[in-house]
Amino acid sequence: MRRTLLAATAAAALTLAMAGGAIAQSPAPLGVGDVINGALTAADRQRDGYRYDDYAVDAAVGQRLEATLRADDFDAYLEMFAVDGSEGEALAWDDDGLGEGFNSRLRFTAPYSGRFVLRARALGGLEGGPYTLTLSERAPAPPAPSPKPIGLDDPVSGEIAEGDPVDEFDAAFDAFVFSAADGQRDMFTLESEDFDALLLVGRETDGGFVELARNDDAPGLGLNSRLVFTAPEAGDYVVRARPLGGGALGAYRLTRTVPPPPPPRTTLAVGDSRSGELTADAPVTAEGYRAEVYAFTGAAGDRVQVSLGSDDFDTYLSLIGPDGSLVAEDDDGGDVGTNSRITQTLATAGEYLIEVRAFLDGGEGRYTVALETVAPPPPPLDLAVGRNHSGELTDDSPRDEERRHYQDFRLELQAGRRFQAILRSGDFDSYLRLSAADGEFLPLAEDDDGLGEGFNSRLDFVPETDGAYLLRVSPLGGEATGLYALETLDRGPPPAPGSILVGGVARGVLSEDDGLQDGVYFDAYRIRLKADEAIRIIMASNDFDAVVAIGPEAEPFMATSSDDDGLSDTHARLDWTAREDGVYVIRAQGFDAKQLGPYILRVDPKP
Repeated sequence: MRRTLLAATAAAALTLAMAGGAIAQSPAPLGVGDVINGALTAADRQRDGYRYDDYAVDAAVGQRLEATLRADDFDAYLEMFAVDGSEGEALAWDDDGLGEGFNSRLRFTAPYSGRFVLRARALGGLEGGPYTLTLSERAPAPPAPSPKPIGLDDPVSGEIAEGDPVDEFDAAFDAFVFSAADGQRDMFTLESEDFDALLLVGRETDGGFVELARNDDAPGLGLNSRLVFTAPEAGDYVVRARPLGGGALGAYRLTRTVPPPPPPRTTLAVGDSRSGELTADAPVTAEGYRAEVYAFTGAAGDRVQVSLGSDDFDTYLSLIGPDGSLVAEDDDGGDVGTNSRITQTLATAGEYLIEVRAFLDGGEGRYTVALETVAPPPPPLDLAVGRNHSGELTDDSPRDEERRHYQDFRLELQAGRRFQAILRSGDFDSYLRLSAADGEFLPLAEDDDGLGEGFNSRLDFVPETDGAYLLRVSPLGGEATGLYALETLDRGPPPAPGSILVGGVARGVLSEDDGLQDGVYFDAYRIRLKADEAIRIIMASNDFDAVVAIGPEAEPFMATSSDDDGLSDTHARLDWTAREDGVYVIRAQGFDAKQLGPYILRVDPKP
């Protein structure tokens, strides 16, 4: 990076140090009554192919909140997470619940007192642009009436409407009660043309509703639901009919019938295979799929492989644990076409079930299922950062969940030091992934063709903690094998931020020596502002799509506002007002990963 500061006065003529650090989007506080005018840009974090901004929300148990997200440039989507589970399953979510095109309205009732994370994002893809986010508090919910009885073969027509009781996720519902003997099986079907139907079965207790089973989008029923429920003991049970999205309303039809018999269990020994046939008369699972079920006994630590093949239909495999929970599932992971394969290390001893079915309801025909033990994957090779390795992926190399051959390398990385790996191959399209060494391999960073040399890869990563990491070398897809060369580099800590004054101009160059996050390089500038001081930041470049962000000087850096194309299609303009006296940091970067080149950054008083 190279930068020169131009200033309106001699006092502003400072020599700028090198920029550094990546924009780590720590949750910004969001309170009831707040209105946030933000933007999704390349400065934001990415996950599962989308960009997002996170906000910290404090709530008391039972407090009912409503968040809205409006955007003209992308399909708005909102999610609420537990503060320690923002990388897991959302507690609540909404897509188009506001009823204004693609804008979102999420209603949420806090299940406990504490902090939650509200995520503002696009529904899919790396869409971005300005948005407006609001948070308000809703009035207490009306008390839930006693559930109405529902009988066998006696359909109920109802409507989810304003004023209906709501559950802990603030979704309106209607409730019905039925009695069942121990082991009795009942099938419920919920159909609606107005909303995506969700069925819940459980019991009412002093602590509220305890869910025992649920279904959304039964096979062959589109967005309608069907659930086969087996009563664990004699007594009264409650079925709830509600939309999947909390804000949806409309009419529905609920029926209770006697289901077909469950699939019988056929023993499948390790090392054996069986041939069978799925027909229109096949038994139905609790989720409503026609399937056949096989059982085997496994020990903790066993590594098994289940294969399912058919020339007649697209196969689908499920592995169910001794406690009835889903352990693994697969659609097209087999060795040919639409065949399926699951490779799994068993966590506990006991009886496991293999569920064999078609991917789409209605698939019929002959199939073969096989069960075998497989050797554990070889241990990773130790590789010191700064060392290189030449190797070969062969047909004997281990395979990942996508059936790609791979080789793992164990590295020791230091927090805050920039790590870079380069993978070259003349035999396959190279693909690099990096994961923590402990537990399941979950990529923290990945790269396909980032080196800019054909199909070769370059992965850049700045670890937040010291420790062991796994670097995985593989082809991008398919059955490719061949020679490769791996290079690892320690690029040192990110450069320290430079400085800029209000009224100053900086000319800089984004280079590979700068700080980075998600493959995007940054320059950083410290600026001192007074409370309520309003500034305008302009960034322009003829070499890349410019993005600016600003936030308090803190570690990790928290971007409180950013802009992509506020000045023109590729130039940024951000108007921002400081909330309090202090030192802030401006980040200058490109919109896309690995964009480099010269730019001009200017900071002026806001007109």
